[in-house]
Amino acid sequence: MYDKVSTKLEFVNREQKVLDFWKENQVFEKSVEETKDLPTYTFYDGPPTANGKPHIGHVLTRVIKDMIPRYQTMKGHNVVRKAGWDTHGLPVELEVEKLLGIDGKEQIEEYGLEPFIQKCKESVWKYKGMWEEFSGKVGFWADMDNPYVTYHDDFIESEWWALKKIWDQGLLYKGFKIVPYCPRCGTPLSSHEVAQGYKTVKERSAVVRFKVIGEDAYFLAWTTTPWTLPSNVALCVNPDETYVKVKAADGYTYYLAQALADKVLGGLAKEATDDQAAVPAYEVLETYVGKDLEYKEYEPLYECVKPVCERQHKKGHFITCDTYVTMTDGTGIVHIAPAFGEDDANVGRNYDLPFVQFVDGKGDLTEETPFAGMFVKDADPEVLKDLDARGLLFDAPKFEHEYPHCWRCDTPLIYYARDTWFIKMTAVRDKLVKNNDTVNWIPESIGKGRFGDWLKNVQDWGLSRNRYWGTPLNIWECECGCRHAIGSKEELRSMSDNCPENIELHRPFIDAVTIKCPECGKQMHRVTEVIDCWFDSGSMPFAQWHYPFENQDIFLGAFPVIGFTGKKLLEMEFITPHTSGRFKNPNPISQIKVRPDVKFDFCFILSDDCSEDGTVIVSAEEKKKLFKQLILDMGMGAKTHVGFGHFSERRPIQLREIAVSQPNRTNNRYGQSNRGQNQYNRGRR
Repeated sequence: MYDKVSTKLEFVNREQKVLDFWKENQVFEKSVEETKDLPTYTFYDGPPTANGKPHIGHVLTRVIKDMIPRYQTMKGHNVVRKAGWDTHGLPVELEVEKLLGIDGKEQIEEYGLEPFIQKCKESVWKYKGMWEEFSGKVGFWADMDNPYVTYHDDFIESEWWALKKIWDQGLLYKGFKIVPYCPRCGTPLSSHEVAQGYKTVKERSAVVRFKVIGEDAYFLAWTTTPWTLPSNVALCVNPDETYVKVKAADGYTYYLAQALADKVLGGLAKEATDDQAAVPAYEVLETYVGKDLEYKEYEPLYECVKPVCERQHKKGHFITCDTYVTMTDGTGIVHIAPAFGEDDANVGRNYDLPFVQFVDGKGDLTEETPFAGMFVKDADPEVLKDLDARGLLFDAPKFEHEYPHCWRCDTPLIYYARDTWFIKMTAVRDKLVKNNDTVNWIPESIGKGRFGDWLKNVQDWGLSRNRYWGTPLNIWECECGCRHAIGSKEELRSMSDNCPENIELHRPFIDAVTIKCPECGKQMHRVTEVIDCWFDSGSMPFAQWHYPFENQDIFLGAFPVIGFTGKKLLEMEFITPHTSGRFKNPNPISQIKVRPDVKFDFCFILSDDCSEDGTVIVSAEEKKKLFKQLILDMGMGAKTHVGFGHFSERRPIQLREIAVSQPNRTNNRYGQSNRGQNQYNRGRR
């Protein structure tokens, strides 16, 4: 009955024998077919990118991920295992650049965007066969024949739908913000990307003399980025700390924090000799609270900054106050360049400082400065030399610190002010935290600790990327200032006179499509940015099904993931109108004719779904959450002989919960309902 087990442990041959058996007998396919009518268990698996080779880490994750669907299948559940490929992102661009022997955005555009995009499409499948073979070798079961692909139009269109939803809620905006920026790649990085590229470096900082106007004295200010000094527009002190004006042993008069005076000036002291008495490092002339120094003016380090301030009609080069200034390092006085730091930018906004950015998108200092064309890090020693030659450099101490580098190309990052599109995560922070509290995290310390803490401090998501190989941002702009978010191909075609029927939702093809401005009637053009590939990944639960354009029953039957859904929730005839007293009648009313001024109240009676033994499969409370989301997101539908339509809405949706005093028991086609406990009542015209 059974083959004799050989004593020779020929693992490779035995492994292949099992794989052949699975393939010949279509074991995986049969397991899916045989469980299709069983309660659904939803499992989301983050896919790989096929332009990189699989390694031992992928073996571990794929094995662990495969164990869960197998276990749930054996427990009697239907587990949909749709494979997928993450295809977008800068690593693909860099791979293609290397292949073509080109470097940077300028050379990409010289080569041609369309052929470059084609090469990206080819590159992402470089190791597809290796991935499929590897997945089979480790026994990873998934539908590899019908995968979702993030660069396909169906996937992109679903993302556009989601982005339009975000836009309609006022949560997608263009802002001016300091972002971690890679000048080599020409794009900002997310916080988790920055975290991947820190290196320990030794650099020189700068303690600089800023001449006080009207006094023979100097503010001593410290910076770790000398290349930002040509863009200086202010100095900042802590309003609550003590500052001193001192006569130093080097003959200069300085302002600095009292707590740091010994550390900064201590080296100026001279010990007594046979010929000379001891000379103290400094003598305190006056003492202040930081607030006392506010608005005290000083001379700019570089003349090139003056014309910029004049054009903006803004005043700069004075002392500002902010509590972020600490007494742990430096001099207690910080140099402010609002274009190159978040704290600096906040101070700039508070004091309406001029915006000066003498660094271009490639990370080179601009022609206005004496260091034109130098990369910022290469400019550091030149700035120090210049200041020293002019008697403005007090010290340039070496220091060791962790500095972020691009995890892709290893270029030092800079914190750089850019026009960026953001998702306003701060507006939904409380909801994120609340939802996270409902998740059964294993181990709990991850969800309640690291991830939970991150959510509590979440910042707006810098969504856009100034690159090519990514999902195009679905925003069109007009010269009149109007902006419009496109949510589907159908909407795009309806608003455009030059949209091809077979338009590909990718650069450069989508860039050529214009739409008519709803405000002024002129042509609107798509913004050039693409979106963060992590939005691709996060869209997988719905975009893999091309939702909401297709497969609504599949997606809505498994999302939100609330456990075992049993029968798909939306298969129940909740929204089919029937004649009074005939609730079991499967045939809906074909037509309802009413006067234009008639108002309707739509009522949902939500009850528990139970098995034959009374076990609750899907609770009324779970349904309530789902239906509330569906009503608000998708609107009320009307079932007809040709499908589903929608009533037009003439006033905002209003939901209210009503307690049902008497049990309303009905036998629906999926078993006996329990007591109707929750009603959502909404008035619609």
